[in-house]
Amino acid sequence: MRRWLRVQGDSSKTLELVKAYSVPIRDDRISKLITCYVKALQKAIDMIWDNIEWGYSFPKIVRRGRGLTVITGLKIHIPMTPGDNVFRKSLRDMLMKDNPYASHWVDAVIRTAYSIMENWRKRYLKGRARKIKPKIRRRFARCKITLMKIDHESKSIRITLRPGEYLSIPWRSTWFEHRVKDWVVGEIIIKDDRIVIPFKSSEEIRVIGWDSNELSLDGYEPSIGFIHVDLRPLQSMKIVYERKKANAQRKGRRELYEKYVARERNRVRDFINKLSARLRRLSPNSIHVFEDLDKGDMVSRKRVKKARRKRNHRTPCGS
Repeated sequence: MRRWLRVQGDSSKTLELVKAYSVPIRDDRISKLITCYVKALQKAIDMIWDNIEWGYSFPKIVRRGRGLTVITGLKIHIPMTPGDNVFRKSLRDMLMKDNPYASHWVDAVIRTAYSIMENWRKRYLKGRARKIKPKIRRRFARCKITLMKIDHESKSIRITLRPGEYLSIPWRSTWFEHRVKDWVVGEIIIKDDRIVIPFKSSEEIRVIGWDSNELSLDGYEPSIGFIHVDLRPLQSMKIVYERKKANAQRKGRRELYEKYVARERNRVRDFINKLSARLRRLSPNSIHVFEDLDKGDMVSRKRVKKARRKRNHRTPCGS
């Protein structure tokens, strides 16, 4: 996983690299900790949800030229999560009543609950989530950095469970040890059978911007120049399998149709993986920035004609 932090000039960025590796572990205390954490997390989400205030955002109309233009669309219902100090204190006090672990675990629960609610809120405002309270369906516990003591010399992490009770996780002699040499340890995620440890590092790296077209990818990198990638073999492959699938459907042969679907998916994936490998070899210390295309709009029946829709559908935007 990679995240951009800030721009350093025209074509370079300081990039924060994050690599996450898991260390298997067996300890009965972990299962009890996760059970307590998930239960408290759902309680926190329930309390935040019950105190949400719902407002409205109305269409914004501006004057352009001699007419009026609506620029924000229809009226929408907006959730506003409670975040004042009084509410946070009452939430913390409620969770502390049933907390058998160190108090910092309650702070970790509250922060995770707000993160989940904010993620739901953003998705809801974009129309990608319904007006339904989030439910915790996976067992995990996110550990705050204040609960961790990291020893980089012995390559181990000591997690505080209760005052005077600790859990030790070493990563010395693991298969990924050499990959994260001199990297910083982030907040770990605890699961029933393993500990997921994120390692962070920052470095200067070049950026290549790509223009996505139907038959090509066109990029530019200052030290290389313009880069042209021919996508016609990919489009030809998609056309061939479109005909094969249509022929199988016409004959009512479902097994043959599913065979062609799987074969097409595998060959498209193979093409993209080989293309990615070539781009990495061409510029190993670079990140590649592509257009944020919305394929839903590109294949919409209301906006795009049928012939154009079929051509847009052949481009694997999400791969």
